[in-house]
Order: sequence, then structure tokens, then C-alpha cells
Amino acid sequence: MFLLILLAYVGGALTIVSPCILPVLPFVFSSASQPFRRSGLPLLIGMALTFALVASLAAVGGGWVVTANQYGRWLALGLMAVFALALLFPHISEKLTQPLVSVGNRLSQTAQDGQGRPWAALLLGVATGLLWAPCAGPILGLVLTGAALQGANVGSTVLLLAYAAGAATSLGLALLAGGRVFTAMKRSLGAGEWVRRGLGVLMLAGVAAISLGWDTGVLAQVSTASTGNLEQALVTRLAGDKTPGAMNGGGAMTGGAMNGGAMNGGAMTGGAMNGGAMTGNAMTGNAMTGNAMQAAAKQSLALPDEGPAPALDGAVQWLNSPPLTTQQLRGKVVLVDFWTYSCINCLRALPYVKAWADKYRDQGLVVIGVHAPEFAFERDADNVKRAAAKLGLDYPIAIDNNYAIWRAFNNQYWPAHYFIDAQGRIRHHHFGEGEYDQSERVIQQLLREAGARDVSSQFADVRGQGAQLAPDMTEVGSPETYLGYARSERFASGRVTRDDPADYAVSDAGNLKLNQWGLAGKWTVEDERALLDQSGGRIVYRFHARDLHLVLGPGPDNKPVRFRVTVDGKAPADAHGTDVAADGSGTVTEQRLYQLLRQPGAVGDHTFAIEFLDPGVAAYAFTFG
Repeated sequence: MFLLILLAYVGGALTIVSPCILPVLPFVFSSASQPFRRSGLPLLIGMALTFALVASLAAVGGGWVVTANQYGRWLALGLMAVFALALLFPHISEKLTQPLVSVGNRLSQTAQDGQGRPWAALLLGVATGLLWAPCAGPILGLVLTGAALQGANVGSTVLLLAYAAGAATSLGLALLAGGRVFTAMKRSLGAGEWVRRGLGVLMLAGVAAISLGWDTGVLAQVSTASTGNLEQALVTRLAGDKTPGAMNGGGAMTGGAMNGGAMNGGAMTGGAMNGGAMTGNAMTGNAMTGNAMQAAAKQSLALPDEGPAPALDGAVQWLNSPPLTTQQLRGKVVLVDFWTYSCINCLRALPYVKAWADKYRDQGLVVIGVHAPEFAFERDADNVKRAAAKLGLDYPIAIDNNYAIWRAFNNQYWPAHYFIDAQGRIRHHHFGEGEYDQSERVIQQLLREAGARDVSSQFADVRGQGAQLAPDMTEVGSPETYLGYARSERFASGRVTRDDPADYAVSDAGNLKLNQWGLAGKWTVEDERALLDQSGGRIVYRFHARDLHLVLGPGPDNKPVRFRVTVDGKAPADAHGTDVAADGSGTVTEQRLYQLLRQPGAVGDHTFAIEFLDPGVAAYAFTFG
């Protein structure tokens, strides 16, 4: 837990170099010329506490918190605008609007005469905290993921406070340095007045930037590129690949896993996932061949005891089996696979899981799939049932819509594999794709420990087809990208109108930067998806990868939606995916992941576009491979 707190603190400290924090800097530096203890420190405390409180509530409290926070932001913007006017025109504005500006003038004492009151600075900090929307890079994404999936708990709040404290520390150091600069400037004749008015102009600019959404739009795009890689490196180094008990509130993203931060506001961060991201798909186990493979398979593995396996209670439904309990499974070797059917990482791991279930079933292996949904449509048990049948999964599947089993395992990833011995103890775990030979060796050893005879040392010969084909992660230069406003990044079609129909345009698709994307046509953008209101709408993405997938679904009436795909303005031809013809045509018939491109030969930067010939389509997320 200490490492996670440290990671969150460092992530917060990094926000000062993120361009998306620029709009709130004038509010902070309005106190730069005053005593730090009476002005700057209360402001930073108010800012940090307010951010942590609002972020905690938003992660676990649902839509009503988001709505309430929007009203709070507008009130804070009004307060900041009054403060800025008081700095610019203290005498004129006082005569025009005495009640409001008198408040602004009292607050502006912190920027004028050195007699600022701590409560006034604290109030400014609260207002700044409501306006502060830092770019949700991988670190904040992990923190918010833990809060969303673990529910309300002290650990999540502590991590958010650590993140806010990190930001306050870096801003405080800048404030102390800035105070010296302001003092030196004021020693010059007439400089004090210009400094005060300059702050007023900058504060009005900040109000304008936040009210227009630039803090989470244009500036956020720049920020993600500038700090995301550094944050991801810190995530990997500090959090590492820990045991399940160490993953509370967040963790590293390894082996091509989608972090449960696929559910966060940056997320996903993604997973991010980047803000939700997918990191290096280490296929190290598959690098061995021939005699070396057989020799390695016969070696005994050092498998630690990671504690008793949690109960499998809480699933809303079971497929292919009645509900199973840990007591019923005693004496069996169990593989628990957390997955969701539109997750590309899960789809590429499933052929191996299915092969193991078939190969070792008669020797005592029980594979249990735990389907934990990412998108709302994945909560539909009929959708899961159809997907499982289409994928040929005949082993028991627990539909974990309420994340009861997910929380019991303290899990954070899709896919995640937990290997349980015949005594009901977790002996190994693996997050993400890859290392399949290592995982199969674990199964073989646990079966031998359980007394199974003639356990093969051979590895299953698995070759995925279509979207399940293993990726070439060395060529993937594009992150998982969500189209809903809750987690969208790098959007190039202006400001998003939330939950209402709006017209969008991509001014020049040929000039999109790498990993920018946009909408064209009339769309309703919701928190986790974009809905097309009129036929002819398009989605454009500048990407770098061999494969491009898009999670899509038909309209509310389930009427099929026809589409046409192009790459760099032309039909995909040999680069078409399994769900697209060579001429680029295809049809959305169900809610799932669609493979739209699979490029032969060298991988480069390309502009993808999909045009929908019918209205009603729902678009959720891009993934790459």
C-alpha cells in the first residue's frame, strides 16, 4: 500500500508539467505575493481536499455526484470571474456591483495588500479544487479504477489525497519561487499595479478556458503525450506485478492486460487502460522450442502459497454449470479466468484457456470463467450466453455483474488467471496475455501434486484465428481509446455536448495527428458510448498498428447498421478484417468487438474511417493489435 501511496503522490506532483493544469495556475498564483502560511498554504489545502472529496464521491456515487459537481464548477467559475474583475477594476466594479464585488475585493486582499485572511484563501482553494480537472494519465486512472471497482473505502480516499498532496507540493514549491519573483517585480516603480492586473487577465483567461472545456479537451491532448509515458514507467517500476493482496486500489498493467481502470474517467487509463493502457505483451514462454521446451516443462516450479482462494459467491447467473463453491472444488486444480467478451486481450487469451480446459479436464482441471462486464451491454446475460456459445466455451462461467467475485479476488485486470491447487490455495497468478507456456507448466505441476498420473509435458498447440490471433505488440503505437465522454482522450472534433444530439465535424482528416480521432455527423455522446442520430455519420482515427478493432452495437431496435471502411481514403482490400469485406463493407448486427482491419506487411501510420449508412449505431471503444 505504501508503494501505491507513493505512486499516487508522484503522479500528482507531475501534474504541474501538464498543460491541462494551466487554466487553474492563475488562481493559485493570485496568492504568490503574500505570506505562504496565511495565503498560499490554505489555498492549496482547500484545493487538495476538495479535489479528493469530489473525486472519491464521483468514483463511487454515480451520476448525481457528477451533476452536482457541474453546478459547483459553475458557481466556482462565477466566484473566480468576480475575483478577476476585482483585480482588474477594483474601484469601478465596486460601484457597479457592490455586493458581489465586495466579496471579490475581500478575497483579492490576498493579492494586494499582504493582509489576506486564511479563510479567504481557503475559500479560493475550494473553488479551485472544483475547477481542477487534471489530465487523467495512467496513475490517476489506476487510483480512480480502484475507487470505482472496490467501492467506497478508506484506501481509495487516501490514494486520492496522496495524489492531491503531490499536486499541492509541486504547486507550493512553484508558489514559493513565484512569490520571490513577484516581490522583486513590485520593487520596481509601478510594477505592482501591472502585476495585479496581469493576474486578473490570466484568471479571466482561465475561467474562459475551463468554461469552454479546454482544460479537458485541447490541453488534455497535449498533456497525455507529455507525461503519460513517464507515468506508465513509474506504474510498472513501483507497482510491479504484485500478489493479489497487494493490488487494492490499483496496480501495474502488465502482459497486455486491460486494467480494471478501463472503467475510470481517464481511464483506462484506462485502462487507463491507457489512462487505461495495454503494455508490452511479453510472450517469453513461447520463445522456447524443441528439447529446451521439454526440459523446461519437466523442471519443478517454485510456486508460493498466495493464500486461500476466495469464495465464488455473488454471481447473478452461471452458464454451463450449477453454481460452484470452493468446497465442491476441493481436490480439483482450478483455473479462474476473469474476462469480458468485448475485451480484445481476453479474446486473444481464450484459445489457450479453452485448450487447457479440454486437454486436462479428465486429469482433474476445472476451468471457471468469471465474466465481469466493462460496458453496460455486457451485463445482459443473453449477450454473454451468445458470445460464449460463439466462442465455443463449454466450461462453467459465472456472470459477475456486481463484481462480487472480482472484489473477493481483489482483482484489477482483464484477463486475469488465478491457479488454485487441490487444497484450495492460490499458487500462481498471471495478468494479461502471454507467458502461456509458463501458465501451462503451472497447471501440469499442480495436477501432479494432486496425484494425477501421466500428466503430459507437452504444450498445447494453439493458433488463434481472426481477432483471437496473437498481436504484434512491438508494432502497436496506438492505445485503447474510448468514445464516451467519461474516458475519451485526443478528441479532434471540438467540444463534446454531453448526452444531447449535436453536429460534429473533422475539418481535415488528413491532418490528424497520431492517435487523434473525431466524429462527423449528428451524434449523441454519452458517458460510455457515442450514438449516431442520422445516417452518414463517420468516425475517423489516425493510428499505428497491424489490427484495428472497434466495439459496436446496433440501435435500440436491434436493426442492423451497414457501414463502409476506408484506409487513407481507399477500400482496405487485403488489409480488411474478419468483419469487413475487401471493398470495406460490413454490417453491425450485435453488440461486440468487430475486427475492421488486419494489415499485411509493414505497419505504418494510417488514417482509418468508418461511415455508417444507417442511423442508430452505438460505438464504444477502439483497440489495437
